Amino acid sequence: MAMGGLVAGPASAHDEIGGHHGENDAPGAPADGAPRLIVVVEVNGLIDPIVASYIRRQITIAEGRHALGVVLHLDSAGSTLDDEALVHLLDNVQLAHLPVGVWVGPSGAQALGGAAHLVTTADFAAIAPGGRIGEFTAVQGLVHAHGPDAERFHHHDEDGLHSGSSVRFFDAEVAMGAGLTHSTAPTIGEFIFALSDAGYLPPIGQEVTGDDGVVRRAPAPDVVVSFVSLPLIDGLFHTAASPAITYLLLLSALSLLLLDFYTGGIGVAAVVGAGSGLLAAFGLGTLDIRPWALVLVVAAFVAFAVDIQAGMPRFWTGVGGVVLLVGSLGLFGEHSMSWIPLLVGLVGVGVFVLSGLPALVRTRYGTATVGRDWMIGATGTAVTDVDPDGTVEVHGAQWRARVNRLTPLEAGETLRVSGLSGVVLEVEPLEGAAVDYRELRKKRGKATVSETE
Repeated sequence: MAMGGLVAGPASAHDEIGGHHGENDAPGAPADGAPRLIVVVEVNGLIDPIVASYIRRQITIAEGRHALGVVLHLDSAGSTLDDEALVHLLDNVQLAHLPVGVWVGPSGAQALGGAAHLVTTADFAAIAPGGRIGEFTAVQGLVHAHGPDAERFHHHDEDGLHSGSSVRFFDAEVAMGAGLTHSTAPTIGEFIFALSDAGYLPPIGQEVTGDDGVVRRAPAPDVVVSFVSLPLIDGLFHTAASPAITYLLLLSALSLLLLDFYTGGIGVAAVVGAGSGLLAAFGLGTLDIRPWALVLVVAAFVAFAVDIQAGMPRFWTGVGGVVLLVGSLGLFGEHSMSWIPLLVGLVGVGVFVLSGLPALVRTRYGTATVGRDWMIGATGTAVTDVDPDGTVEVHGAQWRARVNRLTPLEAGETLRVSGLSGVVLEVEPLEGAAVDYRELRKKRGKATVSETE
């Protein structure tokens, strides 16, 4: 018989099927005439604290809604949870008051590391053809936490399931033969019907004859399958906590903050950079990173800043590039990223530092910066104290400025532009500047010559 599509009754990710159940709400059969609910929870990416909490919450909500069962639609390269948190999640799956199934799909999906343990803990599990499971890691307390299928964990050494063995991954057929999964299922619909056929769900299907005369299996009219996924904000932070995204956000934050530092004031670059930095910090705090590598990445931008101050790429730009490469290669420990985001990040920073950053600094706030010799002699006002560095305003635009240490400027004091050094203005007070003293010495010298004559 051909497989018919399941009836879809998707709930909003924000509605999450319903509210939390109270203490007196116990799982049980739905009321007469009520739809029979099956909840499909989308689990993509690394299983981090956000995803773990969401899975537990959805199981609790489904129990309160008297759902027939929960299906975890899984495609994950591993987990960022520590052993205690991972066992806590697996306990919630194992001890749920309703059947919990895990489907690794579609074709090409995977369940590695902690996600692989999630597969073997479920009441019923299957992998789509072309999917894989593997890279099992030893987890303290894992074996003792699970019931009916716990004996499968005792054979990991024999089956070569530990990450240190020669066999790291199992495809759908081999995983089923090794007892890691119960069947193969190319679609989520096939998997849900397999759950019913195995007795974990009550009969939910019926045979219908299509217009072409082919008999197909379809869900009963009262069966509703609800697909749920992470809410927007949770999904944003979950996405940020992946190696590639965290790395690119980190480089973006450092680049934009560096740009804003050399353009004076707090602008759009600072706001965007701060937002990127916040998301990158969450990812760095969630993932397994090497602190020394993170220090190198930050140090690289300090080196870039030295040459930006000088106005052109020189020795320190080369040093920053080498340090950034070393830090990027060693940044992540357990969950490494592919070469594509690494290449994108390094090339992007290179272009930004060598050409884009100087151009953006010159054009910030629409300030005319080509042929700036006309600015020499222009007057302005000190926005902050300039002693010897600070921020000034000239012709309505803010600039980084430097003054002679002997003649510091206070905020609000009137000044004159005496020279240019890259993107930094050399300024001096209108009266008492070094140039005035030089002129005064010249006049005194002339007066002395006249008296001698």
